[in-house]
Amino acid sequence: MAASRIVIENCAIATVDAQDTEYASGHIVVAGNRIESVGAGKAPEHLEGVVRRVDGTGHLITPGLINTHHHFYQWLTRGLATDHNLFDWLVALYPTWAHIDVPMAGAAAQGSLAMMARGGVTTAMDHHYIYPRGSGDLSGAIIGAAKEMGVRFTLARGSMDRGTSDGGLPPDFAVESLEGALAATEETIDKHHDASFDAMTQIAVAPCSPFSVTTELLRQGAELARRKGVRLHTHGSETIQEEEFCKELFGLGPTDYFESTGWLGPDVWMAHCVHMNDSDIAAFARTKTGVAHCPSSNARLAAGIARVPDMLAAGVPVGLGVDGTASNESGELHTELRNALLINRLGPHGEAALTARQALRLATYGGAQVLGRSAAIGSIEPGKLADLVLWKLDTLAHSSIADPVIALVFGAAAPVSLSLIDGRAVVEGNRLTTVDEDAIARSTRDEARRLARIAAEA
Repeated sequence: MAASRIVIENCAIATVDAQDTEYASGHIVVAGNRIESVGAGKAPEHLEGVVRRVDGTGHLITPGLINTHHHFYQWLTRGLATDHNLFDWLVALYPTWAHIDVPMAGAAAQGSLAMMARGGVTTAMDHHYIYPRGSGDLSGAIIGAAKEMGVRFTLARGSMDRGTSDGGLPPDFAVESLEGALAATEETIDKHHDASFDAMTQIAVAPCSPFSVTTELLRQGAELARRKGVRLHTHGSETIQEEEFCKELFGLGPTDYFESTGWLGPDVWMAHCVHMNDSDIAAFARTKTGVAHCPSSNARLAAGIARVPDMLAAGVPVGLGVDGTASNESGELHTELRNALLINRLGPHGEAALTARQALRLATYGGAQVLGRSAAIGSIEPGKLADLVLWKLDTLAHSSIADPVIALVFGAAAPVSLSLIDGRAVVEGNRLTTVDEDAIARSTRDEARRLARIAAEA
């Protein structure tokens, strides 16, 4: 039986393919969960199996946005420790986070995913690294929320085994043993990872950071990931304090330390990478190690400005990340396109740092590269998965901006008229279709209050 087709036409199209092909007015045909064709003008007449035609007049269609770094559980602690740097912020919040349980993790994942999906994210990831003893199946709760919403998803199964008594930042009761962390990570891979082209759920191995894990966890985590054929993720070079910590404890800067533990390579991506010198960037470029750039969080925690233009010029794969909503309270990725462009222009490259189209590429194809899925998602090309976003640009907010990509990136957040994930409508008319947004708002508020109460009584 022929696949059912969806036709979207009369819209501007930014394909973000290798040639940055764009159409002032064009069409896309979706067959099943794949992009069948894209081109100028109207779609061909007399297509068989068309179940829906969408008039995209006044809209821009782009690949779905791809979030490459997040911490969903932080949805429950937004608006706290607002005037802290990274280390002080972690010390202030770890005692609360250490009480996360399954209902909290599930509600926080729903809130985080809903905010991203209604703002154009079609592929999300969560770096979850807090597994308090006796807290239950937190990974299962997070993955379940993504499946219910219909969002393509990577769970970076995190871990910490260096508590305060061993010189780390997290409290001892919030960390796992080396053996326990590795075993639980392998179990998560075996249970949930899908290596197929159109996978909706994938798993990565993700020890948290140099200051919360042992060298042995990094080494054995890398060995586990490569034995299982999954990707590796961690935080790297986020602050000056981290660099000082690595030099004091290991006698190496963060990049050299990561390389000594097997943590550079085309299957690795790291969050932040703010404090990178020329040799660090060269090492990432040589090994094709990816970067999740999180401009809003970097600014919120006063971490600094990552050298994204230099990374791109060197050939480092770079995507965008929301980061946890305790350090980026908006919780949506469209903000990061604009902030990546504007914040990088405050650096040494000035107005030449990034263009609107480079920012869009970071949020789409760059993210697909970083997650190892650029063959399947990240650009609008025949044969790729139908993860597409139709942005409404004919309202007052964008009415006098002629270039639709400029309008999307420089302008106010554009409403999402339609978001397809795997060929299925997940957003219609700027509202989620798969879940009840209002119910999620109530449950996340209730769970945030419960977490605050439990933490206060501990």
